[in-house]
Amino acid sequence: MLIKTKINEMFINKNVLLLGLGLSGLSCARFFTKMDIAFSVNDNRNLPVDAEQFGKDFPLLNLSLGQWDKKLIGAADIIIASPGIDLSHNNIAPNIKDTCQIWGDVELFFQIINQQNISVPTLAVTGSNGKSTVVSLLAHIGTQLGLNTCLAGNIGTPIIDILVQDSLATIDCLIIELSSFQLETLRSMNALGASILNISDDHLDRHKTLKNYQQIKQNIYQQTQTIVFNRDDELTQPLTISATQKILSFGSDEAQSKQFGLINNKQQLAMANKALIAINKLPIAGIHNALNCLAALGLGQSIGWSITDMVKALSSFTGLEHRCQIVPSHDGILWVNDSKATNVGATLAAIEGLAQTKLPKQNIILIAGGEGKGADFSVLKSAFNHHVEHLITLGKDGDKLASFAKKSTRVISLEKAVCTASDLANEGDIVILSPACASLDMFKNFIERGNAFMQAVHDLQRINTPIKKGVDSV
Repeated sequence: MLIKTKINEMFINKNVLLLGLGLSGLSCARFFTKMDIAFSVNDNRNLPVDAEQFGKDFPLLNLSLGQWDKKLIGAADIIIASPGIDLSHNNIAPNIKDTCQIWGDVELFFQIINQQNISVPTLAVTGSNGKSTVVSLLAHIGTQLGLNTCLAGNIGTPIIDILVQDSLATIDCLIIELSSFQLETLRSMNALGASILNISDDHLDRHKTLKNYQQIKQNIYQQTQTIVFNRDDELTQPLTISATQKILSFGSDEAQSKQFGLINNKQQLAMANKALIAINKLPIAGIHNALNCLAALGLGQSIGWSITDMVKALSSFTGLEHRCQIVPSHDGILWVNDSKATNVGATLAAIEGLAQTKLPKQNIILIAGGEGKGADFSVLKSAFNHHVEHLITLGKDGDKLASFAKKSTRVISLEKAVCTASDLANEGDIVILSPACASLDMFKNFIERGNAFMQAVHDLQRINTPIKKGVDSV
C-alpha cells in the first residue's frame, strides 16, 4: 500500500504541471487528485476532453487550453509530459527553467514506487516493430503459467492507474511496452529484462536522425538487469554493458549456448542447438513473428520462467488485431490486415516474413500509403521488386512509395484499393494491407484504417461477384 505522506513530501512546495491531457495525462490527474497534490494542466488543444465531465472530476484544477502556456511552463518545478508532446517545440523548450524536472508517466510511476521501496518484477520492450506482439505474447505466457500479469506503458492500462487503483500488490509481473517518446523521459526503471526488438526509420520527423533515435531506444538497456538483443539487427546491440548486467540474444541464425535462434533451415525455434517448436506450429505467421517468439522466450528466461512451460504456451497465442491479422473470406484469396504497420520496417518485415512462408505460385499484392513521417521508402525497393507482384498505393505519400515499385496502381480510397486488389488477385494469392505509413491523413488511427479494410473485404464477400471499381491512374 502506498504511503500518502511520503508521496506528498516528493511534491511539497513544487509547482507540478501536466503537459497534455491524453490517456496518460488523465491518469496522472486522477492520481494527483487522489493524493491531494496541487497541479496545473496545459494542453494546446481547445477541447482535448469532455469539458463538463472534466469539471466534475477536477473542480479545483488550474486548466489552460488552446495554446502552450508560457507562464505555467516557466513556473513549473516538475513537468509530467504526455509522450506525444515534442518538448523541443519552440513554445515549450525555451520556457522550461534549468532546474525543472521533466518526467513522463512511466518515470513518475517508478519515481514513486522507488521512493516507497516497492519492487515489482518488470519486463520492458521497445523497438520500431513487433513490440505490441511481444508484450502481448509475454502477458499470455505469464497467464498460462498461472501468474497475474499487467500490461502497461504504450499498451493496456495507463501505468499510473495501477497506483490510483492501489493494485501493485496483486501483480506478479509488470510488462511494459515503451515507445521512443516514453524512453526520452525515463531514467528510474529497474527491469529484470528489457529488449530492443529492432530499429528502423520511424518518428524521424521528431527524432531527426536514425542515430539519435537509436540512442533514445538504447536508454532502455541502462535500466535493466538482463539485456535481450536481436543478433540480426546491429542497432539493437548494446552500446555499453555494466559489469553486473547479463546478456541474452535472439536471431534467425543458429545460436550459441543459452541463446535463442532458428535451426533446421530456419524451420524450428531453438535454444542453442536444442529444438523447441516448429515454426509452422506457431499461431502467428512469418519469420519476423518467429523472432518475436524468440524475444519473448529470452525475456521470460530473464525473469525465471520455465522454457518448457513457455514453449507450451506459445501455441495458444492468437496474435493481435491489425498486425498480420487474417481476414475471413470465401474467394480463395488470403486477405491480411497489417494496418498497425505504420513505418517502413514493419512493412518490410511483413513482406519478407510472408515471402519466406508462401508457396511458389502465390503472389503478394500490397496495399500501402498514408503519412510517411519523413521515412526513407527506398529501403523497400528490393522487397517490392523481389516479392510484391503489384503495389496499390493511396494517401499523402502513396506516390513516393509507387516510385520504388515496378508495377503500381494509385487509388483514392481504401475501398477502391480492396476492389482493385480483388481484380488483380488470383485464387491463392495474398493481399496485404501493410501501409508503411501513419494513418492520420485519411483516418483517425490505424485501428479505424484496419477496420475499414476488413469491412471492405467483408463487403466483397457479401456478393457473389465483386463490384469492379475504377482506379485513378496506372
